Amino acid sequence: MNAPYDGDRGQGAGGAGSPSGPPVPPGAGQGGQVPPDPYLQHAYEDDPYRAQDLAAQDPVGEALYDRASHPPPPPGTYQDPQALYQQPPAAPHAPDPRIWAQTPPPEPSGPSRHLPYGDRPATTQFVGVDALVTQASDDRREPDAFAHLFRDQEGAGKPPGPPEPEPAPAPVPPKSGGRVSGVLKSSALMAAGTLVSRLTGFIRSLVITAALGAALLGDSFTIAYTLPTMIYILTVGGGLNSVFVPQLVRAMKDDEDGGEAFANRLLTLVMVALGLIVAVAVLVAPVLIQLMSSTIADDVAANSVAVTFARYCLPTIFFMGVHVVMGQILNARGKFGAMMWTPVLNNIVMIITFGLFIWVYGTSAESRMGVDTIPPEGVRLLGIGTLLGLVVQALAMIPYLREAGFRFRPRFDWKGHGLGKTVKLAKWTVLFVLANQAGVLVVTQLATAAGKLSDKDGTGFLAYSNAQLIWGMPQAIITVSVMAALLPRISRAAHDNDPGAVRDDISQGLRNSAVAIVPVAFTFLALGLPMCTLLYASSGAEAARSMGFILMAFALGLIPYSVQYVVLRGFYAYEDTRTPFYNTVIVAAVNAAASALCYVVLPARWAVVGMAFSYGLAYAVGVGVAWRRLRTRLGGDLDGAHVVRTYARLCMAAVPAALVGGGVGYAILELLGSGAAGSLAALVCGGIVLLGIFFVAAKKMRIEEVNGLVGMVRGRLGR
Repeated sequence: MNAPYDGDRGQGAGGAGSPSGPPVPPGAGQGGQVPPDPYLQHAYEDDPYRAQDLAAQDPVGEALYDRASHPPPPPGTYQDPQALYQQPPAAPHAPDPRIWAQTPPPEPSGPSRHLPYGDRPATTQFVGVDALVTQASDDRREPDAFAHLFRDQEGAGKPPGPPEPEPAPAPVPPKSGGRVSGVLKSSALMAAGTLVSRLTGFIRSLVITAALGAALLGDSFTIAYTLPTMIYILTVGGGLNSVFVPQLVRAMKDDEDGGEAFANRLLTLVMVALGLIVAVAVLVAPVLIQLMSSTIADDVAANSVAVTFARYCLPTIFFMGVHVVMGQILNARGKFGAMMWTPVLNNIVMIITFGLFIWVYGTSAESRMGVDTIPPEGVRLLGIGTLLGLVVQALAMIPYLREAGFRFRPRFDWKGHGLGKTVKLAKWTVLFVLANQAGVLVVTQLATAAGKLSDKDGTGFLAYSNAQLIWGMPQAIITVSVMAALLPRISRAAHDNDPGAVRDDISQGLRNSAVAIVPVAFTFLALGLPMCTLLYASSGAEAARSMGFILMAFALGLIPYSVQYVVLRGFYAYEDTRTPFYNTVIVAAVNAAASALCYVVLPARWAVVGMAFSYGLAYAVGVGVAWRRLRTRLGGDLDGAHVVRTYARLCMAAVPAALVGGGVGYAILELLGSGAAGSLAALVCGGIVLLGIFFVAAKKMRIEEVNGLVGMVRGRLGR
């Protein structure tokens, strides 16, 4: 056993002045060297006070301490104590501009200014001094008061084994940008798919116009091709697009099977309903053509061609609905890309179909084909190709569903499983779409009549549709993609009765989409003419210029149209479909009244241009109504000041950019002409000038949404 502790080592046998050396035993002379006593040497070798060991005990406890069972560690093995309340280390990288609220750095393992006792759960989960002292230790309390004696003896009798290896550190989770980054990633995937879909849609539109022209034959096919979409939206499409996403999210959250049975019942119900609708629509196709355009119905040759086209196109209603339901099931499961990418297949099939038509019969400018000269084989080719495109689009969703773990099994037990509530909610959405399509129907009738009265190409319904297709591309790429990723989250927040989260997501959707929507709207206004003369040059210079003027009239209406789309998603999240219906009635009424006024007042050459302007005006009125109602629904706060300030500053940056960029484009058109080369040069140069001035002005104005977008792009490019 070690020697007892001597309380005055510095004045002991070793003599004064040698408190740190071993004591010299008595009897040693001045000239002799006597080896030190090994017992005394070893007794004082592990002096905790001399080594200033943190594990040192008080003198009384040291005398009673059992060193045989608990040998002290050698001096110098303890790390230096950390200073209390130290600052956390600085971040090694610059803040990520894609993240609005940066995540604080992790707390160090030792004391810090946030947690003076360290970041150990054992020392932070208790409250109170007694609990902290008695329960903060890592040692397990023994139920037997003498169990520690057995443990000490057991440990003393065994030779020390090899040290246990330290556990491997947990893998560092991948860096995440938070919910904003997740939404941006989902939106980027969807925007890429929608961009490719819209680009192939442009090519499809160009090929259709080149094959059939922009006169009565082109209008007849456009009416027949648009008819299935209108019927689908009027019947079940509106409810599928807006009502069933919240219902699927709730079924996935509340049902034991993750909502799979609900999705199977819904898909079965939609397939049965659409099958019946297709059968009826094919039978009454002549009546539908009469409702769409009395101008075409009154022309015998045009009516015959339109009805034949319609009977080939109407079965696409079934495959359109199946595709949408499958896409909504995937959206509810967090898979957003398939619904945006599969329409590319439809466009490819139609491009090939009309390309074969041109290969066989030539372009419209070469064949001068009209409603009375198109052969039945050509009508059959175009009709079968159009139907085949939608079939391929719907069937392409099946592999995505299998990958997401969904297997379709027809279920006819519709009663008592929540579908009645869904249908009741969809009732108002159907009325909403009915009101919207009523306005479209009025415009279709007036546009076809104006095109025939003007006797000029590019002034009818086909020109209106082509310009609207270009105009709606940013809406589908930006706004729809952002809100499709946000809608499930908004639905969950509404289900949890969290109006603050709904408001924040609506505000985020408005401001994020405005960064692209506002400059693109002014780009259409400034460069709509060279854009259309480039894209639709094959239809003739006169028709292309007419489409350019229509696009310019549409331009600024893109801003309220995008805002309206986002705001209405707030009502759908609360399963309120009645308010969007009343709001759409107002929009449709204003659109129809203003379009009729333009048809009566303006010359036939400019009537469709006025109808395009009326479309944006109607949505501006609708935004004011919907905004006030949603603000009341969310407790009087819709982050209006922040949103309005963002849109106002973006418009202030876009106005000078549009003036300068439009001036450059117009000058190049005057210099080089409105052919394909001149239009391309005007569009490229004017667009570069416009976007450059816009981003410089936005950066000078410190618009945070623009800076965030630029930071995201730089991050993806690795710069």
